[in-house]
Amino acid sequence: MKTRKLGWTGVELTTVGLGTWAHGGADWRFGWGPQDDALSVKTIHAALDAGINWIDCAAVYGLGHAEEVLGRSLKGLKERPFIATKCSLVWDANRSVSSSLKADSVKAECEASLKRLGVDMIDLYQIHWPMPEEEIEEGWGAVADLIRAGKVRYGGVSNFNVAQMERAGKIHPIASLQPPYSMLKRDVEKDILPYCARHDIGVIAYSPLQKGLLTGKVTSDYVAALPPEDHRMKLDPMFRDPQLSEILKKVDALKPIAERNRCTLAQLAVAWVLRRPEVTAAIVGGRTPEQVRGTAPSMDVELSGADIEAIEELL
Repeated sequence: MKTRKLGWTGVELTTVGLGTWAHGGADWRFGWGPQDDALSVKTIHAALDAGINWIDCAAVYGLGHAEEVLGRSLKGLKERPFIATKCSLVWDANRSVSSSLKADSVKAECEASLKRLGVDMIDLYQIHWPMPEEEIEEGWGAVADLIRAGKVRYGGVSNFNVAQMERAGKIHPIASLQPPYSMLKRDVEKDILPYCARHDIGVIAYSPLQKGLLTGKVTSDYVAALPPEDHRMKLDPMFRDPQLSEILKKVDALKPIAERNRCTLAQLAVAWVLRRPEVTAAIVGGRTPEQVRGTAPSMDVELSGADIEAIEELL
């Protein structure tokens, strides 16, 4: 399997990792609808069988549930994958989510994640969102403390801009950034990817399939049939017109390029993200073993300069 180094750490990650957002289930605001836990475990095992060597999670996915499911899937494995999870989004007894980067909160979240995952150390512990912004230094300082205490191997950030990474980097080296990046969301190309390259910060891109829009499976009827618990219909404007119709036109135009490369649209979309040398790997969510087996081969798709130029023109 193809691997790339995660920034300055030297850790070799497969260029596709498994995302477990949907494994959190339906019972929270940003859920993806009902998800069977046993199927999630099978999906994680299928990813490992396919050669993927790292899993991305977050405490807030299902309000702790996705981490519990991931912990269950790790039991009995001869070799544990590289585990990344996140902090900074907390919830109360009413399941209301808020942001905190207070040191005590970050450290308590880490302890809870270690317990749910059933591990002694988290390989990559990431601040999920830089909020509240005035607490970035305190929160990142807490991550550095956890590294010194041996509870976290490396610290990373997610959804940070350059100025915010500059602030954090003065306290402790940043191992990785996790930004959104896809054919439909390219904000990071201008400043963020070059900054990470200059500072040897790994980049693990999330939502390369833009929540399924770039798989070719999403249609207007598909969106209309989404379960009421699926956040995409309620909260994501890309899943509503006028954006949805325009996106589907672009996806149709991508099909000949995928056919030319003998790959699926999903594999094409992931390979396009991986064309950038600054990108260490892409996180691809999977709810079933079939989905994982369909996207893992993205690692082997090599786009030609002509393909990249054609996609650029289309976009």
